[in-house]
Amino acid sequence: MAAELAASVAMACGQGPAPLLLIDDHLPYPSAILQVFGVIRHRRRHAAGHGRRKHPDLKPPPGLLAGVVKKVRDARGNLLGVSTRALFGRRKEILKRIGQLGIGRKINTSHLERLNGTLRGQQARLARRTRSVSRMVEALAWSLWLWRDLYNWVRPHGALDGATPAMATGLTREVWSVRQYVEHVVHVSDLQRQIWAEERENWLTSALEARNPKKVVPTS
Repeated sequence: MAAELAASVAMACGQGPAPLLLIDDHLPYPSAILQVFGVIRHRRRHAAGHGRRKHPDLKPPPGLLAGVVKKVRDARGNLLGVSTRALFGRRKEILKRIGQLGIGRKINTSHLERLNGTLRGQQARLARRTRSVSRMVEALAWSLWLWRDLYNWVRPHGALDGATPAMATGLTREVWSVRQYVEHVVHVSDLQRQIWAEERENWLTSALEARNPKKVVPTS
C-alpha cells in the first residue's frame, strides 16, 4: 500500500521536478519511495580497489526531498512530543521548500492530518470501530470519489472566503449545486483506464527491476 501511494504521487507529479514528501515514521515509506523514485547507485569496491564490485542498489534522485515527523509516546500511548528529521535531502533545503509553499516553518504533516480528520469525520466508512464498513473495495472507492467531488466543487469553505477548492484553483467560477454535479457528464473509457493501469505499473517497477527483469521460467 505504501508503494501504491508513492506511485499515485508520482503519477500526479508527472515528469516534473521531484516532489517534496512530508510523511510520518511508517516503516514501509522509505523503501516504497525508493522503489518508485529511486535511481540506481553503483557502490564502490573496498579502499584497496580489489575484489568484486558490490551489487547496485537504489538511491534518491537529485532534488528529491523527504521529511519525517515522528510522534514520541509513552507506554500508554500518551503523546510526549514530536521530533522531525530529514529522510532524503538536506534539512535546510526541506525547510526552504516548505517556506516557499507556505505550509509552515517546520517539517510537518498538519495539512494532511487536517484533511484526514475531516475525511474521517464525514465518511462513516473510515471511522474507527464502526459498523459502516465497505465489504467491497469498489464500494469504498465510489463513496470516496463522491465525497471528494462534493468537497471540492459543491461545499463552500470558510478558509477560502466562501469559495470552493475548485474555484481557488481556477477550475470554475462558481459554487456548483448538487444538481450541476449530478448532471455533469463524466466518462472515462476502458482504454484510458488501461493506460492509467500501465502507467501505475511502470512507476511501481523500480529502476533495478527495469534493468534486470526477472526471467519467466516455462512450466509444463
